[in-house]
Amino acid sequence: MRHQILDFVQMYPAIAYGFIFLFGLSVGSFLNVCIVRLPKEESVAKGRSHCPKCAKMITWYDNIPLLSILLLRGKCRQCGEPISLRYPLVELFTGVMWVWLYHSFGTTVHFLFFAYFASSLVVATFVDFEHQIIPDEVSLYGVLAGLSMSFLFPALQYETDARYALADSCQGMLAGIALIWGIAIFGELVFKKESMGGGDLKLLAMIGTFLGFKKTLLTFFIAPLLGAPVGLVVWKLKNTRYIAFGPYLSLAAVVALFWGDAIIARFLPYYVP
Repeated sequence: MRHQILDFVQMYPAIAYGFIFLFGLSVGSFLNVCIVRLPKEESVAKGRSHCPKCAKMITWYDNIPLLSILLLRGKCRQCGEPISLRYPLVELFTGVMWVWLYHSFGTTVHFLFFAYFASSLVVATFVDFEHQIIPDEVSLYGVLAGLSMSFLFPALQYETDARYALADSCQGMLAGIALIWGIAIFGELVFKKESMGGGDLKLLAMIGTFLGFKKTLLTFFIAPLLGAPVGLVVWKLKNTRYIAFGPYLSLAAVVALFWGDAIIARFLPYYVP
């Protein structure tokens, strides 16, 4: 069966990319459900989708990723209120990300591993932007997924022994915990207030289980470079120094995933793994 799939992909690559994109759009639609319901501690598996404005149920033909919002001209069929742009953005971003991952890893377990990872980061990003929290269902389940998959498929951590792969994943997790914890303690000592939340700690711990020690360190150092310009703008406009840090950890993790090896080789040429 696997050989038949590989043969089909090689013969019809455009169809394969199209299928991955459409499947990614569908995953993005589910991620929207998670983004709305997880902060409210509602089940993501039970209950049909409904309009957040009028609470009317959304029919299946009004819930087709991207297509429905175009046909509805961005408004709810029942109440006519505008539909948040977040919905099509999450769907489109997830679809593109899945295609990008498929292009990078092909029909391998790496693709599934990092597709789950990237999808979790999407949920963490948009929930943190809106509610300034990162649901435990994202980070803690992600930690379990990263550790267990690394043990079952050692090649995900570029190992051949499951024990070493699990150790690499645990090392990344512990590095993520230690880095955020250290910054939190430093912030409290210097600024006399909380500078990092527990959600950021658990998110970087999750990132560590997927990316390992080196790329987790890289994620930690890239994230402030991405978040600092936004923080300065927010400070000037809203007179507050607080910004959600989870989105920048997530974006930095994507950078580390795709370009981490090149960055490490460029700037740390004498680094010994």
